[in-house]
Amino acid sequence: MMLTPLESEALLLSLRVGLVSVVFSLPVGLAVAWLLARRDFTGKTLLNGLIHLPLVLPPVVVGFALLVLFGRNGAVGSWLYQVFGITFAFDWKGAALASAVMAFPLMVRAMRLSLENVDRRLEAAARTLGAGQLKVFATITLPLMSPGILTGSILAFARSVGEFGATITFVSNIPGATRTLPLALYSLTQVPGGDQEAWRLTAISVALAMAALVASELVARRLDRRIRGAE
Repeated sequence: MMLTPLESEALLLSLRVGLVSVVFSLPVGLAVAWLLARRDFTGKTLLNGLIHLPLVLPPVVVGFALLVLFGRNGAVGSWLYQVFGITFAFDWKGAALASAVMAFPLMVRAMRLSLENVDRRLEAAARTLGAGQLKVFATITLPLMSPGILTGSILAFARSVGEFGATITFVSNIPGATRTLPLALYSLTQVPGGDQEAWRLTAISVALAMAALVASELVARRLDRRIRGAE
């Protein structure tokens, strides 16, 4: 079954948005997961709530907040445009930003749970042998929590590809620029006689999401077996 130009365009843009959102949010997510799992500080509960807020807020609210902050005249967006010439609103980069914000809680939660299950006695043993904190993290902690990192990344990617509400509010629905799979599907539902194409996009979206979930489960299991075997 060959993809139509509309389907190819929407699929490639969705994959691009999902990949960029995961790549740029992964270091931040890892740092936040470590902070929440390993440090006690004033305001930790508040930070945890803010991180997971996109899960319970209407996506339109998140999109509007991004538009206010990162729009051409926004508090952050105007500075980015004047200094670096970067525009997020009504651009595919804005779609990646909106997707990253909406998927960020899933990524952080998966990595945090994995980090909390790391045996800290192994880290302590490495430190007694003279390894520094950075080396312990790179050689002990990071490999042991790798299932959570990969699971969180794959789930965040799947969530980014399927993001709709925040994206359409922040970057609109511009063909060839911001029209990802969900937005293309929405457009077809507004057109008389677009049901058949809408069903095709639905099938593509379901297949992509299912593939991501299956891959997440298989990768997590394989890494977990390797870690248990190494122990």
